[in-house]
Formats: sequence, C-alpha cells, structure tokens
Amino acid sequence: MKFKELNLSGEILLAADELGFDEMTEIQEKSIPLLLEGKDVVGRSNTGTGKTAAFGIPAVESITDADRKTVAVLVMCPTRELAMQAEEEIKKFAKYKNTVKTCAVYGGASMETQIRQLKRGVNIVIGTPGRIMDHIRRKTLKLDFLRTVILDEADEMLNMGFREDIEEILSYVPDDRQTVLFSATMPSEIMAITEKYQRNPEHIKIKSAGRTVELIDQFYFEVPMGRKTDALKLLLAAYTPASSMVFCNTKKMVDELTEELLKSGFHAAGLHGDMKQIQRTQVMNSFKSRNTPILIATDVAARGIDVSGIDAVFNYDIPQDNEYYIHRIGRTGRAGRTGTAYTLISGRKQFYALRNISRYINAEIKEMPLPDKSDVISAKKESIINEIQNAEPLTDRRAYEILDRLAALGTDYREAAARIIGARLKSETENLPDYAARPVSKGRRRGEKTVKVDINIGRSHRIAPNFILGALVDATGMTGKDFGKIDIYDEHTTVEVPESEYDYIIKSTNPMKINGKQVEVKLYKDKGGRNERNSSSGGDERHRRQPKTPFGKSRRREVYTDYIPDRKRRSKKRH
Repeated sequence: MKFKELNLSGEILLAADELGFDEMTEIQEKSIPLLLEGKDVVGRSNTGTGKTAAFGIPAVESITDADRKTVAVLVMCPTRELAMQAEEEIKKFAKYKNTVKTCAVYGGASMETQIRQLKRGVNIVIGTPGRIMDHIRRKTLKLDFLRTVILDEADEMLNMGFREDIEEILSYVPDDRQTVLFSATMPSEIMAITEKYQRNPEHIKIKSAGRTVELIDQFYFEVPMGRKTDALKLLLAAYTPASSMVFCNTKKMVDELTEELLKSGFHAAGLHGDMKQIQRTQVMNSFKSRNTPILIATDVAARGIDVSGIDAVFNYDIPQDNEYYIHRIGRTGRAGRTGTAYTLISGRKQFYALRNISRYINAEIKEMPLPDKSDVISAKKESIINEIQNAEPLTDRRAYEILDRLAALGTDYREAAARIIGARLKSETENLPDYAARPVSKGRRRGEKTVKVDINIGRSHRIAPNFILGALVDATGMTGKDFGKIDIYDEHTTVEVPESEYDYIIKSTNPMKINGKQVEVKLYKDKGGRNERNSSSGGDERHRRQPKTPFGKSRRREVYTDYIPDRKRRSKKRH
C-alpha cells in the first residue's frame, strides 16, 4: 500500500515524498490507519521495520492550530539516542506543517535549555521516562490536554527499570487519551500495562524475523575461554570492514574491549549508558561520518542507532535474548542491503544458546575456521600486491626522481620498494596476537588415559576447588568436564587431566595466577618419583570411596570428588 492512498494532509504527503517514502512497510500499513482513527494499539515489531514513521506520521497529522501552546502528544523512549532520533524523524514529517513544535527531553543534556523550549510552547514531546518525570515534578511539563501517549521500545524501558516512572507519568495523563505501545517482545509486564492502561487495543504482530535476516550471511567461530579478544582482533584485521559494530553484554566489557583494540592499533570507540551525553554524541557523529570504523556498544546503548552501510556486526557476547540477536545483526542488512554477522562462542553452553537462536530465526548460522596470524599476514600481502598492481600509472615524475636519487646513493629500486612495503606490512600486522586456533574441547572421553598435574597452592592459602578449576578453564580454554578429580592438600593441589592434553596444559598455565597468587603447574610425582597415571578417567576412579579418618585427628588433606562446574550440587569427602 502506498502512502498517497492514506487520508493524509498534503503537507505530510509532500514531506513523505521528499523523504522517498512511497510503499509502506507492514507495520506502517497496519498501524497508521488505526492510529489516525484514534484507537489504542499494541504493535509488536523489531528495530528497522519503520515503526518511528508508523507512530510519527499520525502524531504529526493529529496536531491542529488549537495545540500551539499545549502538549498533545507524548512519546516515551528508553534511551537518549532513541529519543533524539525519534524527534529528528518527526521533524522531517512535519517539515511543511508549521503548527508542529517538537521538543526532546532526556538526561545528560541541559535542563535549562529544555525548560526554555517547553516554555516557548511545544505540542509533541519526546523523551526518556526519568527526564519526563523531572519536568513533571518541576511543573515545566504539563499534560492536562494530552491526547496521545506513545511507549516506544516498551520492553526495553521495563528492562531498564522504568516501570514505576511510566506508571507515574500515566497518572498525570487524562483518562480519555489514546495509548499506543510498540515493543519487540511481549513479556508479562507489557501485557499487564496493556490491560491496565489501554482500552480495547488493536494488536498488531509483524513476523519480520525471517525478512530481517534473510539478506545477512551469518557465521560463528568457536574459540577457547579467554581468547575472544584475540579472535576479534584477527577477524577485524582479516576482513577489514569499513564500518562495523561489536556488541557486548555489559558496560564494563565495552570499556575493556575498546581499550584493548585501541592498544592494538584499531580505531575504535565505545558506547554505553554511563557515558556523558556529549561523549555519546561525539562517538556517534564520528561513527556515522566513518571517521571511527569500529563501534563497540551494549544492546541498550545501540537501541535507536540508525546508521546505513554497516559492513559487519560482531557478537562478542551471545545476546541475552533471541530478539536482541535480530536487533544486532539487522543493522548490517537494512534497506535491502546485504550484510555479514559474526558471533564468537566459547564452550558448549554458548554453542547450544547459538543453536537455539538459529532455530528461533529459522536461518542457518555457519561455523567458520578462525584465521591465525599467518593467514592474516598472507591476506595483507595479497592485498598490497593487488593494490599496487591495479593502481593508476604515475604521471607525476617526482616519485621517479626520488628513486633515481636513492639509486645514486646506493639503494636500488627493489630495496626502496621493499622498505616501504615492509614498513606498511609491519604497521598492519605487528600487533596481531600469536593465536593458533585450537578446537574447543567436547569433554573427556570415557576410558581416556589421564595424568596428574601438581599446583603449588593448597588449603593453607584458602583455596577452594572452584578457584582451581576456574583458573584452569580460563588458562586453557578447555571445559570443566575435561578435568578430573581435584585433591587439595595443605601446600599443594593435584588435578587429573587428559594425558593427551598434558603438554598443552603445562604450556598454557605457566605462568598462571590463582586467587592472586602466582603458581607453578607441573607433572605430579609420588614419593617414589613416579608420575601417577590412571587407565581411565571414567567412573571407577572418580567415585572410589576413601578410607575414613577418626574424628578429632588432624586431616592431612581434603579430597573433592565429582566437582563439575555445570552442576549445582557438589559432593565433598574428607579424610
């Protein structure tokens, strides 16, 4: 359906035509007619489906001359970026409708400036719940004549803890208002708000997951625990996307990863909710203008970011919700463009989580081998060869004059070219990690031979088995199930490990810290100088009962058996 088929004013149709709006998206086609009729609506739709226009166009159309000095429409958004973007879009639709005056209110910006704007008279206010409440309490925002309230990204606002603010804001709004709610997911809290604050709402559900990802090539890489940063560096160097987004689950991880990439020579910037508004604006402007090619962000901070032409999305962390995965990768496949998404996983738990996502979106996520440093260097060499070979012939003779002068000084053409190419190759590869991809372990096989390793830290250092196991897993990238019985003595600890992995474990764990103490890991030998080997890592040895020690006598050691991190319960035997 085309926009011109709607009963819209000439001013809005002219603005829509200038913006290139011709055919409506599914959410727009189903929502706009209902909203123009004044009905309450619940719309379930993902990011990138055109929902800002779906509520923005009816909001602009509803403004009349009588609304010049009163707020008629209130739009609530979860983040500052989304509020700013929504206001920008609404202004575009209102370009030829002079009666429309908008104002965006959000934290991190000048309260005084916002108050001045509100006092001058606005009829559409877009903002975050916290700052909207601030203005209501200061009596600088009055909602007595409000006709429409819109909750955009309602699920995210609830995830951020805004429910009390939302309900308090709605208590200041006339009962006969129109209430519109858009959300990517419909948890029970959303349904509760719908039942409490809406009147016979029309429900619209857009099944856009498949369409969102169909143009996106999706891949994943299995990497050992603790090696995701190295893996990401190799991928960025190997594929060199002109514009890419990297998603993390926490603000702390965004800061740490940004620092690591900057240290390695990558031009990257982080974005999360704890940053000041001026910093966030600078980061986004730099990313949009392609001055910063890599943006590292949390899901919440990235909500509402609309940047075209993103070449690749990297999931450093598995998203905490399947819908978040769609939001993330959809940023590289917008407006009919193709894109690529890469996900890094460690361990079987993350493997199964990604498999569930694949089933949810009904699309294949293919495994790819991770390139190592030598692969990247080879690719860089080929890139330089192609660049030089396909370069335009030189018409400026000054370059040849320099070469002639160098030759006269004893440096021939070949040596001069080699020095320049070598310097460039070094600058692009010297900070790459020495990473040899190692298959992620699937756990020990029953009957596999084991050997004990000895770690010079024990009960006297207040060590528990989870400290030992956690350090081994972090250092080696193996799983908890790869390790067998952990025996903790007063001054040292022994751990059963697969004999086939012994050399790798020793190499990976020296040096290693446990609970802040530098430790040494080596082959365990009994009192006779022999190393202890078991013919099987299976049930008999791990479950063998140990002789009991009478109460009251000093214990020489503690033996922890069946310690597997994936289980909640742990059996502990002492003697």
